[in-house]
Amino acid sequence: MKPQIILLSAALLIAASPAAAQDKPQPLTGKFGFVNTERILRDAAPAVKAQKKIEAEFQKRDQELARASEQLKKMQDELEKNSVTMSETQRRTKEREFGDVNRDFQRRQREFREDLNQRRNEELAQVVEQANRVIRQIAEQEKYDIIFQDAVFASPRIDITDKVIKALEGKPPAK
Repeated sequence: MKPQIILLSAALLIAASPAAAQDKPQPLTGKFGFVNTERILRDAAPAVKAQKKIEAEFQKRDQELARASEQLKKMQDELEKNSVTMSETQRRTKEREFGDVNRDFQRRQREFREDLNQRRNEELAQVVEQANRVIRQIAEQEKYDIIFQDAVFASPRIDITDKVIKALEGKPPAK
């Protein structure tokens, strides 16, 4: 009976060894890459071009708002300065006028921000789309298994951001 127990125990140990070995984490193998999306959207030629395009497109409205802000400030200063010498009716009229101009300014400023954000999102979406195509191309050509974006830490060895930026500029990536 004892030899059977020893034999059975040995058989169980041998059978359990491969199962136990499979439970140990295996090191990941493959080729990994990382792209810094923020840097691409800041430094890549299409992103810079899009930003300049947006600035040119909204420059006139921005200047108009700056002038309107100055005018509003002057109105407020004038109202504060002259309110003590004005009659009650004049003061209320000026306050109402100031309130109307202020509301109009706030509305125009809000519309400006909304329009600017919408255009920026449209332009950046195109840049992101271009960047994603380039990243896929690089991944296929250089046989990457996975490319990460926005990591807490990524070794410079796997950072392909420069390759992506150069490809977006139409330059051949350095190998």
